[in-house]
Amino acid sequence: MATTAVEAPIVGAASEKVTDKRVVRRRLGPGPRIPGTLWIGPVLLLGLWSLASATGVLDPRTLSEPWVVVETAQRLIADGRLPEALATSAYRAALGLVIGVGVGLALALVSGLSRVGEALIDGPVQVKRAIPSLALMPLLILWLGIGEPMKVITIALGVLIPIYIHTHNGLRGIDSRYAELAETVSLGRGAFVRHVVLPGAAPGFLLGLRFAVLNALLALVVVEQVNATSGIGHMITLASSYGQTEIIVVGLVVYALLGLVADGIVRFTEGKALAWRRTLESH
Repeated sequence: MATTAVEAPIVGAASEKVTDKRVVRRRLGPGPRIPGTLWIGPVLLLGLWSLASATGVLDPRTLSEPWVVVETAQRLIADGRLPEALATSAYRAALGLVIGVGVGLALALVSGLSRVGEALIDGPVQVKRAIPSLALMPLLILWLGIGEPMKVITIALGVLIPIYIHTHNGLRGIDSRYAELAETVSLGRGAFVRHVVLPGAAPGFLLGLRFAVLNALLALVVVEQVNATSGIGHMITLASSYGQTEIIVVGLVVYALLGLVADGIVRFTEGKALAWRRTLESH
């Protein structure tokens, strides 16, 4: 009886420990979502920039103060220069993005769904992948001149590669059991592509789209400074000639905002389109 009396408290304490561990046990993963994650970093950078400018740590001749940049942007908006330049740049980037995504997706589908297509397409695409699009600009200028076609095609070439690579990998990464199941239920080629291939390749395509948006903006920055007569890059080039640092910074901020907004749209689309996946992002 004495032994039982001693054991009872020990067992009870052990049970409480186990219970406590279960209560305080936390789920593994990145943790709960933080609203506005995309903007937290830029806002912190803006705060540091403002602090450094206000305290005199940052020389205004090196980098204009944020409030001066805001005043300059307001002036450029009032005289119509900034909206006109932004509309031109956004049109170039969007047109190049649409062309590059369309061509890259078509090539990835042909190459990913056909061994013959892969033999014909994958090699040339990998060759293009090894040659930066900006390195082709001198040749494109010789072929197309310095007008809009050269600028748009340069952007499209930068977009095509990430779309092709990630979509192709997504297609080839689809579990073969799905194909076997489709054969078992006698699913036709068209239905197989629609119900199995496209949903399975969607994660790769959307990842490629995020890289494609970045490449489009990088190419846009460069092509707009090659004998351009309009656009944000042209505005920056003119400002550089006259030493107008504040206008240069306005242009850079506009490029940054374009990138953040475009990436935010792609991430939002990815979250909605791939809501069926259980990943750490949704954990």
